[in-house]
Amino acid sequence: MKNTFKALCLSTMVFCSLALRAQSTEEVLSKHQTAMGSPEKWSSVKSLVMKNKFSVQGMDIESKSSVLVGKGFRTEVEVMGAKIITAINGDSGWMLRPAMMGGTGEPEIMPADQVKMSASQKNIGSALIIAKKEGDTIELISKEKLDGADVYLLKVNKANGDESQVYVSASTYFIVKVVGKVKVNGQDVESEVVYSNYKAVDGLFFPHSMETASPMGGMMTVDTVSIEINPAIDEKIFAKPTK
Repeated sequence: MKNTFKALCLSTMVFCSLALRAQSTEEVLSKHQTAMGSPEKWSSVKSLVMKNKFSVQGMDIESKSSVLVGKGFRTEVEVMGAKIITAINGDSGWMLRPAMMGGTGEPEIMPADQVKMSASQKNIGSALIIAKKEGDTIELISKEKLDGADVYLLKVNKANGDESQVYVSASTYFIVKVVGKVKVNGQDVESEVVYSNYKAVDGLFFPHSMETASPMGGMMTVDTVSIEINPAIDEKIFAKPTK
């Protein structure tokens, strides 16, 4: 009887702990959603065009990203007069890279692992909004300090095994940092992006500054120049060109 009572108490404590954790996770997600804009507003966005600028080794570079939500994603970058294109079209992808950057100068099929890694870019919103929409597992891990400020650390697990750590400001409920880990060619590859300078566009909030690893080494800051919501986009731009 005594052992049964202890087991019952232990089970109750575990259940309550899990329930509290789930409730806390939902509370953080709810406040994050409120900070970013209403779900109805986000679901009304069917297309988006974003223009960014950044500097690499003294070169000022501009990029343009076009999204048809759930269907296609395309980014164009101009570097020294050459154009780099990355595109996702449904479940496939392609890219165009000049020879001086290891490409052929012609449209190439994107490797399957790179398509998988880029697939979420067909959706819009924060890492948590997209994760929730895609049915990923989201768990609140802890409340801690990041650069002296209080943040919530949440862990996102995708069905394919990819995972990320998302840091949410305890004061604004905006995402301030995402550390991700994906498998590329069987190897674990980590990425880190720091977000700041959130601004409203048609009632939805987007970070207008991102700091991430530079392909030339070190870190670089990417600044958003403009965001256009629900522009007309021709689906043909996502299809791989034929010769």
